[in-house]
Amino acid sequence: MGVPAGKSDEGLRVAERFVRARRAAEALPIFPGPLPQDLAAAYRIQDAAIPLWPEAVVGWKVGRIPPEHEAKLGAARLCGPVFAGGLWHVQPGDDTPFPVFEGGFAAIEAEYVARISHDAPADKIEWTSEEAAELIGAMHIGMEPAGSPFPDINVIGPLAVVSDFGNNAGLMVGVEIVGWREMALEAMHCQTVIQDEVVGHGGAFVLPGGPIESVRFLAENLARRGRPLRAGMYICTGAAAGIHDIASGQSGAVRFDGQGEIRCHAYPALPAPDG
Repeated sequence: MGVPAGKSDEGLRVAERFVRARRAAEALPIFPGPLPQDLAAAYRIQDAAIPLWPEAVVGWKVGRIPPEHEAKLGAARLCGPVFAGGLWHVQPGDDTPFPVFEGGFAAIEAEYVARISHDAPADKIEWTSEEAAELIGAMHIGMEPAGSPFPDINVIGPLAVVSDFGNNAGLMVGVEIVGWREMALEAMHCQTVIQDEVVGHGGAFVLPGGPIESVRFLAENLARRGRPLRAGMYICTGAAAGIHDIASGQSGAVRFDGQGEIRCHAYPALPAPDG
């Protein structure tokens, strides 16, 4: 697992190693340095890594912190950036290819995706659910390809997840869910499919408070980090039907009752042109 992270330069080295591995499409067999002591230190690693990535942040993923970690970490959710090169706008009938880290971690997740309608005030660090709901201009069906060069990222837990871009490898945004504000969370169902086999069931009700609570959490988290939400950003609000491993060569899909589906297939990630 590593030892507790201390000095900020150690965190920067962890950030650099994760970014290099992602750019080179190389697996990291162990966590690349001292494990951060707490979420604040893990987010410092994430913040150090973001400017090292050669693409703009166009959205964010939110995930649940497993209940057994909540009390110790003092949080119920975590987040990570989505970069421009990993954003796919998909249409019905598309079968979208996406890269996975060979020897690393790869999974797909059914997601309800919020599109932010207007900039959040930079100086607003506390948000109510009602205020967060007003930030949402539209809700879409979506899929998050989760991924990391570090295969045991979820085994080590949330501190590792936050340190490596929230274990995110992109976001597929599908059709808009018309009338979502009038729908009860309990009525919004979805499932995940791997190799034509249904492997997970769930819906918008899986995460406490649903998609709006994820946006509320994210607005506060990012404001405190000096990265307020911006108009046009896409937010995948949490795995709604579980996190399901996928391997290169396999196909997958997420299906949303009454709203359609998103299909994909995985292929081995290749090094970036600059290595």
